[in-house]
Amino acid sequence: MNTLQNITEYLNNTIMLDQITCDPSHNGLQVEGKKEVKKAVFGVDTSERLIHKAIECNADMIFVHHGISWGSSLSYITSYNAKLLRPLIKNDISLYAAHLPLDAHPNFGHNALIADILKLREKKDFSLCNGVSIGIKGMLHNGAETSQIAEMIVRELDLIIDSYSTCTFSSELENLCRIIGKKSPVNKIGIISGSPGMDCIHDAIFEKLDCVITGELSHSMYHLSTENGISVIAPGHYRTEVPGVIAVMDLLRETFNLETEFINIPTGL
Repeated sequence: MNTLQNITEYLNNTIMLDQITCDPSHNGLQVEGKKEVKKAVFGVDTSERLIHKAIECNADMIFVHHGISWGSSLSYITSYNAKLLRPLIKNDISLYAAHLPLDAHPNFGHNALIADILKLREKKDFSLCNGVSIGIKGMLHNGAETSQIAEMIVRELDLIIDSYSTCTFSSELENLCRIIGKKSPVNKIGIISGSPGMDCIHDAIFEKLDCVITGELSHSMYHLSTENGISVIAPGHYRTEVPGVIAVMDLLRETFNLETEFINIPTGL
């Protein structure tokens, strides 16, 4: 029998939750459900749609990158918090979240897996949070234009998503990839999924990188990056944070012979 305790302990150790202390997310088991886990559902974001799909699938556990417990976010169990928690508790479904530890993991992390897609060489730490590396930097075997790199990342990530998705919800927004900065060939690349903010651009300038791959752009990135010779590729916050979720899903399925399902709820952002 696969117990929630065994799976939780395995995830805590494997994802190395204790390595990152600067995370606003309360990583790990956020909602405790039934003791036995026969099926687990996986998604990027906690949402009503994901929870109701988990109920429909008779899942015992949900694994997400973005959970529901951030800082003091559950000080009051009202409004949207109550809407999310009520069906989880009523149906005895557990919720497990792994935020920055899943971005940063050297084997199962989003950044490591995107680096593998690009076949980066000489991989090293990039962009620190309280002294702990969140991203990865490395060298392309041969320089490539930003449009070529962006096309490869989007193609490969979408192939992964499509091949694993048993259920896909539509998004109101087109899932765009945006590029700012120089179009000429780049070689030295830093990767940090999601929305790291300005720090990743400052780090890229300091480390003399050519390009940063991240999830989404902010207005303030534009002048800082373009005027310092840094190109930025942003395939989308959601798209860049699927790989680690699927990698963990494969790992749990193989380790525990667990029934698993990935629910694709793209935001287009």
